[in-house]
Amino acid sequence: MRVTVIDYKAGNLTSVLKTLRHLGAETIVTDGDLSLVESAERIVLPGVGHFAATSRLDETGMTGAIRAAIARGVPYLGICVGMQWLFAGSTEAPEQPGLGQFTEQCTRFPEGKEKVPHVGWNSLEVRPGSKLLAGVGAGEFVYFTHAYKAPVTADTAASTFYIEPFASAVERGNVMGVQFHPEKSGETGLKVLRNFLQGEGL
Repeated sequence: MRVTVIDYKAGNLTSVLKTLRHLGAETIVTDGDLSLVESAERIVLPGVGHFAATSRLDETGMTGAIRAAIARGVPYLGICVGMQWLFAGSTEAPEQPGLGQFTEQCTRFPEGKEKVPHVGWNSLEVRPGSKLLAGVGAGEFVYFTHAYKAPVTADTAASTFYIEPFASAVERGNVMGVQFHPEKSGETGLKVLRNFLQGEGL
């Protein structure tokens, strides 16, 4: 399986690439070659850092190329900020639009008793029927590091509680995202990436 990994100069590429290759994927990295998106079999957008960094996707034409690939049915997986980018936008960078596959906004965790950002292991409450999370049991733990989160909606494939419930995975057809880092989440993370690479109907 060939996977096109998008580099927008803010993603955690090294560990994601290492994990995908460990699972047998052929990886191609691009930071602006639209032809590699147009010919993609799978697309992964890793992400860490500030939502404003996704402006590079607009500047290079990647946003339009990814939108067209999704419309053709190419499976897309966003990780961390790569998942948040699927939404209309984020209050972290109000002037920077997201891809808009989901109409809601990402927002910061409210300040309170718990520390923000949310860093460390936390459990998943998986909704039935998810192809991305097939075989992932309720309560399995994955690794998070984020201050902004997506709301729980009809497209939420898994939710997690930290201060309040948030979407830890989203899925609608061939559009998928995880707020956690599967490349840092042990066997559960490998299971998720394996599903994305090999899952039926993806």
